[in-house]
Amino acid sequence: QVQLVEAGGGLVQAGGSLRLSCAASGRTFSSYAMGWFRQAPGKEREFVASISWSGGSTYYADSVKGRFTISRDNAKNTVYLQMNSLKPEDTAVYYCAARFRAPPIATMSGYDYWGQGTQVTVSS
Repeated sequence: QVQLVEAGGGLVQAGGSLRLSCAASGRTFSSYAMGWFRQAPGKEREFVASISWSGGSTYYADSVKGRFTISRDNAKNTVYLQMNSLKPEDTAVYYCAARFRAPPIATMSGYDYWGQGTQVTVSS
């Protein structure tokens, strides 16, 4: 069982930056691939970024490529999402998710555990 707690959301102006973090409980964090997803009002949840258990492989949605960076610190049981050059269309609730001993895919159904989400609002 893994519990995930996101933090770092907030209100920021367009062009600004935020860093989200997701802290995981348990001693097997390094066995999990991690993903970030987001859900805007009235829209389906969508993939943002994912990272392998070692941090050696990362993947991004086209809409955030070049602006967002996913990273992890296995010693701290934490995964991060650095978001730069934010746009109003990035406004959403951001969720982190964990996938046990499997590749960091972009499909929601492949993830075993989810956090409660953190709100990111980008004003124009």
